[in-house]
Amino acid sequence: MTPPSAPPPASPLPGLPPAEAAQIDLGADVTPDDLARYAVALANTRGGVIRVGAGQGSAELHPLQVTHAIFALSGGRLSVNVVRAQGEAALSIFVPQAPYLLSAPDGSVSGWDGHAFVPVSPADAPVSAQQDYTASVPVTASLADLDPLEVARLRSISHRGALSQLADLDFLRELGLISEVQTAAGTELRPNIAGLLLAGTERALRAHIPQAEVCYYHHATSDVEFQFREDLLRPITAALTRLSELIQARNSFTPVQVGLFRIEVWDHDEAVYREALLNALTHRDYQLRDVVHVHHYPDRLEIMNPGGLPGNITAENILRHQPKRRNPLLAEALARLGLVERAGVGVDKMYAMMLRCGKEPPEYLTYPDAVSLSLHNPGFDARFVRFVARKQEEMQTLSLDMLIVLSLLGREGEASRAQLARALQLPEDRTPRLLGMMEERGLIVSERVGRERINRLSAQSLAALRGRDAAPTAPSPGARRPRPQDQAAQVALQLAARPEGVRNSDLRAACDLSTQAAWRVLRRLTLSGQLRKLGQGPRSVRYQLPEG
Repeated sequence: MTPPSAPPPASPLPGLPPAEAAQIDLGADVTPDDLARYAVALANTRGGVIRVGAGQGSAELHPLQVTHAIFALSGGRLSVNVVRAQGEAALSIFVPQAPYLLSAPDGSVSGWDGHAFVPVSPADAPVSAQQDYTASVPVTASLADLDPLEVARLRSISHRGALSQLADLDFLRELGLISEVQTAAGTELRPNIAGLLLAGTERALRAHIPQAEVCYYHHATSDVEFQFREDLLRPITAALTRLSELIQARNSFTPVQVGLFRIEVWDHDEAVYREALLNALTHRDYQLRDVVHVHHYPDRLEIMNPGGLPGNITAENILRHQPKRRNPLLAEALARLGLVERAGVGVDKMYAMMLRCGKEPPEYLTYPDAVSLSLHNPGFDARFVRFVARKQEEMQTLSLDMLIVLSLLGREGEASRAQLARALQLPEDRTPRLLGMMEERGLIVSERVGRERINRLSAQSLAALRGRDAAPTAPSPGARRPRPQDQAAQVALQLAARPEGVRNSDLRAACDLSTQAAWRVLRRLTLSGQLRKLGQGPRSVRYQLPEG
């Protein structure tokens, strides 16, 4: 190895600091594993360029050998661009700065001080702003990687406004999907990662971002075995269209009569799952080599995408946290096309639409490197659908917060202020104003039981939900009313002791529950080991006591 003899070339990846990036010149006999060590060390400092001199060894060195070695050493967390150059350097490897320290399989963390490997601790790691990977430009990308049909699809989406009147290159430039890159021949226009994700050909996606693939699985039962699979490596809008076709082909609706009008409640509302899919494709971590998985079960839709929630967002604060965009350029382009909201209200919309349809709110499970979203469909509460629709007819707008409270009280029967605060994802001291407003409107009632203040649906709300008059029942002073879900659980266990077990319909009839509320009770008992589930499908499943 010899010290760099010239300033490092400008990196083709926008956002990298070329002035501070290092350049390493290596001999032609270097191995792929050695190159991987240098690449990880550069990524742990400021990034840079590795040049491999011309020779017999480098001539036999394939770029895929280098990327595979780097992938293995970094655990798939480092993506580089390898270019076979002409002239002095047989290979040029452009290494971005990693957003976090990368360790070797043995746990060691190395950096590059300009001359040699040095150990790096988290305290020594340079602080850098989070880079937008979708703004980077692959070294070998060109305008030929863009599909004219996909560009036309984008133009048809943005049919309103002056944007659709621009020529193709101006249209793409205005959306930020192509960038000017300085080359030896001058300035060239090349697509960035966002451009390829929205308008790239399948060949370009496979060459530059194969992790953009989406895998759809259809399960005829709730088992892990699937009966149909389709892998989609297409631009985001084309993939979204095909996913909608696949889901709708297995989707059905139930009509709910509200006065003279009929509301169609779908197993999976298209507006809900499209919003969920767009969120996954927009905010996933494209630097990870994993793909998005969509599992379509009879009773739920699960969407799993690589990359944990950005910033300090968690499943417990996702409704309230300020929106964080992992891929700002991609998100901005989709917003300008009208596909996503700049205000970051997609999660709120999903919550509101599912609650208005008498269903469970979306369920998030988060991991350090992945997010799973479940849209449950064990059934729906038709009475709640009618209740919300009638309130709208009476010009009583129900906000998302009100829907959360009403839905929870309808399922659980009662809840303390602390329980409602958790469901609302609010500090407990911010709930009294909302609950007071709902009391004034006659939606709920609250009373002090012991040291807690317990909230329940009002007699008027219960009457509207049950379709008959309902009189409030006052508990004895200081006494705690048995929780309806506890009573239903006891009934479920009694029914499950029968030879035929208990079905959802049995528990509904015995406890006057909705399909969804009965499912929640049976699911809770199954997860706790008090019941075992037999059969498949929402209409044939039954529950019995565990054997022995």
